Amino acid sequence: MKKLILLSSLSVFLMNCNKKTEAPVTETAPVDTTAATEKVIDTLGAKSFCYMGITGKDTVFVSIDDNLGTITGKMATKNSEKDSNKGDLSGFKSGDTLKLTYEFSAEGVSGNKNDIYFLQTKDGLNEGIGDRDTETGTKYANEKKIKYAGGRNLKLADCNTVSNALK
Repeated sequence: MKKLILLSSLSVFLMNCNKKTEAPVTETAPVDTTAATEKVIDTLGAKSFCYMGITGKDTVFVSIDDNLGTITGKMATKNSEKDSNKGDLSGFKSGDTLKLTYEFSAEGVSGNKNDIYFLQTKDGLNEGIGDRDTETGTKYANEKKIKYAGGRNLKLADCNTVSNALK
């Protein structure tokens, strides 16, 4: 009888050793793959910004693309009592200052050029005001004397609104 009990205990032990361990089956909720994906931030591509400034009845619209410090864009000024102008911006970013050349059409004449500097803040752009070179009248006489207080103040704006105004 001892042999029978010993033999049956040994067989039970061996059967348990050979048994595969299975994880208990639990139901899981379906995974939403759209929520699990992370947004990829492109740090090397061009960054687009749109601005709008209103002074009295005059409005300025600016669209800027910043590609690693090289700036391109468009600008339009819609004046209520003077001729409006519209054109292209190009230049570069130096610290928080956008040093741009504005090539525009006004009063039916195209090919006008003017330097225009903006101080870029988290809220918008502040236009630089300074004396112009007496020879050309288009460039600043002294960059160090440009003041950003008192110039046009442009706030971040909806790019659809700005794009429609720049057409």
